[in-house]
This record gives sequence, C-alpha cells and structure tokens, in this order.
Amino acid sequence: MMITLRQVALTYQSPHGETEALRDITFSVEEGEFVSVVGPSGCGKSTLLSVIAGLETPCGGTVTVGGETVDGPSATIGFMPQRDGLFEWRSIWNNVTLGLQVRRLTDDEHFAHVRQLLARYDLADFADKRPSELSGGMRQRCALIRTLATDPYILLLDEPFSALDYQTRLSVSADIHDIIRREHKTALLVTHDIAEAISLSDRIVVLSQRPAVVRSVHCLDELRGIPPLERRDTAVFHTVFNTVWKELNAVD
Repeated sequence: MMITLRQVALTYQSPHGETEALRDITFSVEEGEFVSVVGPSGCGKSTLLSVIAGLETPCGGTVTVGGETVDGPSATIGFMPQRDGLFEWRSIWNNVTLGLQVRRLTDDEHFAHVRQLLARYDLADFADKRPSELSGGMRQRCALIRTLATDPYILLLDEPFSALDYQTRLSVSADIHDIIRREHKTALLVTHDIAEAISLSDRIVVLSQRPAVVRSVHCLDELRGIPPLERRDTAVFHTVFNTVWKELNAVD
C-alpha cells in the first residue's frame, strides 16, 4: 500500500474549547490507484490531506506512506491546492520550476524533465508567458506540472477544479486524470462533487459530518478503462451517484 491510515484522529485546540475534526479514519490507497474522498462541507476533507502530507499531526492513529510513518513533509508527496497559485510576476517556466528552485534541483536533468512535461501537455509555447495570458484550464495544467516537476510518487489534490466554470471543469478534470494516469502516479483527490469523484476514481471514500468517520467505500471496478466523461453515461455511474448522495444527506 502507498498510503495507509489506521484509526486516525485529530482534535483542534482553541481558546473556545476543542473541535474534533477526524475520528477513527481507516482506509488505504494502493500504488497507482486514484482514490477520491467526498464528504459534507466542513467535515475535515482538507484536514485529512494535511495529515497525510505531514502538515498536521494527528492526535491518534497512524499514517504511513510507502511503509514509512509520516512525521513531516516528504519529497515523495506532491500537493496540488484548490487554486493554481501561479505568481503573475513570474513566467510560466519560472512558476513550474519553482519547487525545483526551492529544493535547489536546478540541474539539466530536472529542467529537461520539466521541458518534456510542458511539451507533452501542449504548454511548451507558453513557457515565457505570464499566467494571466493563459486560460483557466492551461493554468491548472501548469499547476500540475509544477507539482510533477519534483517527481513525487503520490499526488494529493485538494479540490483543484473548484475555481473553474462547469464546462472548463469537465474538460480539465479529464485532462488532469489522463496526465496522472500517464505519469503512473498514485492520487488522492478531495472533492465535494460526487459526479467528479465517480468520473475520475478507482474507489470513493465517503466521510460523514464532522467529526469525520468513514461512512462507506465504493469500488468502481466496472468503470475502469472508461474515460471520465464517458463514465457519466453508464448505469453504474447513476447507481453509485444516487447511493453516495443518499449517504451524504443521511441524518446521523
């Protein structure tokens, strides 16, 4: 297993008392798998990603990545946030190589890898442009390339399509899915969009209201090999959608 969570719990302390965010979270993600986590707004989905990334320390339970206990940020994990985070005063090239520059990996081999990614995903001609000169979809592809530049084994995606309009979101999510598959990465996506989760994933983990517990896990084996947009026309898609919708709207 690439990611394993066992009875993970997290409680925030504040001057006004305690807030229990996560309770007894247990699930795993296999190597090369694309798993989505869905749950009600504010249930702790993003907090869960922060715990896996080593940015938050759980109060209980264990998190392992590649068999090693997570005790802080790791180069094996790439994090893609809700917004692309591109800096307008930097060219696209300087944006997508930012992680390499921070880690002082500015050798020819790493830069050649980034050039290959830009060329492979139709962005090579925009390397000298500014972010404002790109469409929303192109900016998201740049953000993913920036994440892939350091060659992480695992990608954590925190609602990366939420800032896009509906039509752009459909096409970009399919593009990002294809890129992740082509680069043979393990991915964990947090989203509130049930249709998006079913379209992109091998499995879906459904969380409850805060404090979040795992309500269910849905395997999508019947949809493997079917492109994201084509999945939406299948009976399996509608069956799983209705089931997950009911689970998210159930009264605990």
